[in-house]
Amino acid sequence: MIAGVLDVFNIPSHINVLVSEGEDFSAVEWIAAILIMILVFAFAIGLIVLLVRREIGNVRIRRAISGNEDVAQELIDLRREVARLSTEKDEILSLKITTGVLSEESLASLFRASSTDEPLTEDELNAGPPEDEKGEDVRFANLVSIDEKYYYYSNPTDYDNSMSLGRVCETFRNFACSSLNLYYDIKTVRLMFAGLAATRLLILQGISGTGKTSLPYAIGKFLKSDSTIVSVQPAWSAREDLFGFFNEFSKKFNETELLERIYEASYRTEDVHMVVLDEMNIARVEYYFADMLSVLEKPDRSEWKLKLVPSPWNTDPEKMVKGTIDIPPNVWYVGTANVDESTKGISDKVYDRAIVLNLQTKGVKFDAPDTGPVRVSYSHLESLYERAVQNHPITPETLNKIKELDEYIVSNFRIAFGSRIMKQMNTFVPVYVEAGGVELEAVD
Repeated sequence: MIAGVLDVFNIPSHINVLVSEGEDFSAVEWIAAILIMILVFAFAIGLIVLLVRREIGNVRIRRAISGNEDVAQELIDLRREVARLSTEKDEILSLKITTGVLSEESLASLFRASSTDEPLTEDELNAGPPEDEKGEDVRFANLVSIDEKYYYYSNPTDYDNSMSLGRVCETFRNFACSSLNLYYDIKTVRLMFAGLAATRLLILQGISGTGKTSLPYAIGKFLKSDSTIVSVQPAWSAREDLFGFFNEFSKKFNETELLERIYEASYRTEDVHMVVLDEMNIARVEYYFADMLSVLEKPDRSEWKLKLVPSPWNTDPEKMVKGTIDIPPNVWYVGTANVDESTKGISDKVYDRAIVLNLQTKGVKFDAPDTGPVRVSYSHLESLYERAVQNHPITPETLNKIKELDEYIVSNFRIAFGSRIMKQMNTFVPVYVEAGGVELEAVD
């Protein structure tokens, strides 16, 4: 039988038969013979393909079995690692209890304090700390670490709250020169501090090398509260790029440096904090910064809140209420902007809410006495601003000129100064004058 099957695929034998007997074939017989040869070839090729596919399938199965064995071994190794970490966790917990690091609530839950001082059972002791102390299901790990860092924190007492606004500007300019080798015109420094008084959002525009990023950086060094530099990315298009987002897969919140700085500022309430949005217009500002624009617009600072998650967890940070954190008023946001083919245009909505400073020239080197940093408290700086508004309101003559200018552009160009601009001007101009400037320069 096997010999017969092999004889079917004996192609050379078939060819010899056709050659020797072909002279007696009719046309129909030749067609039939050719079709039979084609079928034999097709069957042979199909059989070979089938055998090859079967072998490939066997190889894949062997590889899968080998891969599963590797995965199984990894699972065994992971279980061993978890057991080791669990032991270390219990040892750390014991150390925390003996050193008094755990809170009173945690100690109470661990030792079940009562009138009879009944100790925990052996099973309860082996169970470890309560769920909120284990580190499991803690979605804001960095913010919780800030809570732990500032648990015993109190504001420093070395603030120099005797300085006038003019002296603050002069001292900062000398500090930047002598300590950082950064040179600023006194007018630029006055404009900067006046801008901080008028709004929480400043935009520094100008050519590269004029000190747009270094100016807020130097102020942070001067006030002993380092500025946070956030490099804006071209793909930013939503608030999540700025503040982070909740990862449904890992059940963790991806916290950004900006979010951590804002939360930390809610503890360091007397420090002046600056966040620098470097190259802020490399992406659409009104997209990724929209929520903050709305928050800072509210006149009541108690309503400055940012909702991060829709519902609370027991392990959320101390200063987060129902998934919402407060935006502290002692944080300023300074954006730097270049205008070229790689940047986006900043919308009028953003410009209207910000103070814009145009830095078009590089600082000129000068000599200054050695000057160190000075810690000025946020409350003192605010009091200086309030005092300036009371002592140097815009004069009636200047207000009349502004009114005439407003009426002229309304009648000729059908545009007008917004109420927000006038509100900012009523703060910006007095502070600039208090810092040693001239009213007309501030209005301009």
